Amino acid sequence: MAKVSKKYKKSLEQVDRIKYYDLKDALKLAKEIAFANFDESVDAAIRLGVDPRHADQMVRGSVTLPHGTGRQVRVLVFAKGEKAKEAEEAGADFVGDDELVKKIQGGWLEFDKVVATPDMMGAVGKLGKILGPRGLMPNPKVGTVTTNVKDVVKNLKAGMIEFRVDKAGIIHAPVGKKSFDVEKLEANFKALLETLIKAKPASAKGQYVKGIAVSTTMGPGIKVDQQKLLTEI
Repeated sequence: MAKVSKKYKKSLEQVDRIKYYDLKDALKLAKEIAFANFDESVDAAIRLGVDPRHADQMVRGSVTLPHGTGRQVRVLVFAKGEKAKEAEEAGADFVGDDELVKKIQGGWLEFDKVVATPDMMGAVGKLGKILGPRGLMPNPKVGTVTTNVKDVVKNLKAGMIEFRVDKAGIIHAPVGKKSFDVEKLEANFKALLETLIKAKPASAKGQYVKGIAVSTTMGPGIKVDQQKLLTEI
């Protein structure tokens, strides 16, 4: 069994494990009880009424958080010609084609997000075993395989995040940093939830949003009153 630190125990003692908090109160409490000596991420965990084993109930997509994630995102773009120029002008950190493929095959991975134009996917496909397990493979379902390179790069730089339901039917996603104001965290959280609601699969029956919790990177989970929150969306 994993050891629990004294700081975590102290933090946990300040959370009512039975109570369902208003979102704003939950975020405020998460900030107050955070104990790490770095600017922890504030994370959302949203349990959905879907069965990810069925392809038609897979929930996956992206959302641009209105106040960003608080992270500096290094964006790599696979593109040629005019699209490569657009990517550079939009602020991409690395732009190229076959030479970047070779560089990654050689072990270089100093980037956070990957975008590709459709004509580059034949070459990028060679990197599936490298990028796939790290969640970096471009995918049209989340908007990272696109001809609209300029806007996607700007959105990624501004705070676009990708989400994908896990095997347990839960979406895990960052909604900002501990240093953010509660109001900014709340706006980011609601933007994520709104996008998830719009992404509800037609085949999903019954209650769609089954549980919501917030936490910081090192802190305990705090339950959110999802019924009240859903009336505010």
